[in-house]
Amino acid sequence: MFSRTVLFVAPATTSNVRGMATLRDIQKRLQSVKNIQKITKSMKVVSAAKFARAERELKTARPYGAGAASFFEAAEVKQDETKPVHLVVACSSDRGLCGGIHSNIMKAIRTAVPQKPAGTELKVIAVGDKQRQLMGRLFGDKVQCHFVELGKKPPVFMDAAEIAQAILAQDYDCGHLYFNRFKTVVSYKTEAMPVYSKDTVAGAGKLHQYDSIDDDVLTSYNEFAMANMVFFALREGSASELSSRMTAMEAASKNAGEMIEKLAMLYNRKRQAVITSELCEIIAGASALE
Repeated sequence: MFSRTVLFVAPATTSNVRGMATLRDIQKRLQSVKNIQKITKSMKVVSAAKFARAERELKTARPYGAGAASFFEAAEVKQDETKPVHLVVACSSDRGLCGGIHSNIMKAIRTAVPQKPAGTELKVIAVGDKQRQLMGRLFGDKVQCHFVELGKKPPVFMDAAEIAQAILAQDYDCGHLYFNRFKTVVSYKTEAMPVYSKDTVAGAGKLHQYDSIDDDVLTSYNEFAMANMVFFALREGSASELSSRMTAMEAASKNAGEMIEKLAMLYNRKRQAVITSELCEIIAGASALE
């Protein structure tokens, strides 16, 4: 009879243990993080150059918004928030990698909408592709129109005029434009600016004290004032976005540097362990041959 034998196969020794990265894996990861750091540093430099220009242009754009707001306040133009149709304009841009610039506007709108009176009919205009995506998820059936191709170039008055025409084309009783107001290089504030309809402006108490207003003059002035306010919001948002991107890229570069140091230390320790293991095997083999 055949004797029962047990075949034992020793497992092959490999340097790649489950859950442990090899030298090649660490080296690839290290090179990848170094490449990311180069990109973030480049984006920071580009954003800093664009921000310097945006900050200069913002100083010339602020009188547009401040002048229109002061006139509406002096003429006692007021909105009746108890009326049913409300318009919300979310204003940002198409580009990302700039912190919470886009999401903060969405959060402000999401907080304000439930506080409106019951039975309110909501209309939404999204300025920028990021707001189109965010508003589409929150109020998909209420988005009347949207604008894209914003943020790649500095905003100009023609962009504001097109947005103003779209706002005035809507039939609404009360409206607000949400945007980010630039404060410092490291801070901004999300604000809501009232956007008045033609009927609201026409019903102002002291409007006729400034000029003899007929229907054509009122229409022309309201279009120009709306474009001024939108232009002001676009410039404020552009400066806020570029400063936020500059800060975000600086933080990303710093985090990448810390990760590079940790990976370099891990790589050196792993390499030293491999060298030590190979030396031990060579010594053991030499001792066995004596």
